[in-house]
Amino acid sequence: MKSIFYSLILVLCSSYSHAQSVVIESESLNSKIINKDIKYSVYLPDGYESSKRMYPVVYLLNGFTGNEIDWIQFGDMQKIVDEGIASGEIPPMVIIMPDGDNRLYMNNHDNSYRYGDMFIKELMPFVEEKYRIRAEKQFRGISGLSMGGGGTLRLAMLNPELFSAAAAFSSSIRTDEEILARDQSSFDDYSGRALGAGLKGQDRLSDFYRKNYSILDIAKTAEVNKLNSVRIYFDCGDDDFLAVGNASLHIEMLDRGIRHEYRVRDGAHNWDFWRTSLPIGLKFIGEGFTR
Repeated sequence: MKSIFYSLILVLCSSYSHAQSVVIESESLNSKIINKDIKYSVYLPDGYESSKRMYPVVYLLNGFTGNEIDWIQFGDMQKIVDEGIASGEIPPMVIIMPDGDNRLYMNNHDNSYRYGDMFIKELMPFVEEKYRIRAEKQFRGISGLSMGGGGTLRLAMLNPELFSAAAAFSSSIRTDEEILARDQSSFDDYSGRALGAGLKGQDRLSDFYRKNYSILDIAKTAEVNKLNSVRIYFDCGDDDFLAVGNASLHIEMLDRGIRHEYRVRDGAHNWDFWRTSLPIGLKFIGEGFTR
């Protein structure tokens, strides 16, 4: 009986000592730039509420048709991050998960919907003041899946002065040939949201496409020394329909001497793959937060 009693005490003590992180779902930012409310969710690590310390931040982006609770609901992010912090693989951090609003995390071609400006000029300053976040490049990372993976790479590569590291999973990267081959409905439903619906043939490969949308073109033209100030990781499943675009980015970065880590792992375009990507990506980002 005594052994059973002591075992119960140990179990209770263990449960109380387990990380008590907090996830706050669907907070709201009223954006003047895009004239609407943008939802975001927040992960606060164990100890946040009882301490006064400042924390590094990671912006964690959802995929197409998703929202600010996807990583919480489907990605098991709280459990994954708690376990990573408890094991020492991931440093304590604040994680911000904004609703991507299916806008590819960028301004569109005519600036009628400036999601990218909203993200940098409103969302980041807002949350970095509201929460105890170290608001500087060294302690700021970005990560995401699919549309959010593309957004991660695009935001980090176009704004290397803002982010110390980027980790992108199954990123929405397509070659010119793939953009041209997309049927009109598929193009309009995704790429057309940024490039303009109804574009056909070579009109899809506009100057705006080259400079602002195509991650492959950004890798071809951006200053290498600036890109090398951001630690970049990206991965893709071997059965993913975006495998060609991701492999092409790897080749382009190799050719230009852009430092990065690229992994092809067993998997497809689904949550089974992304749940295994998240701890890898956060560990990669977190390595730059510590010395």
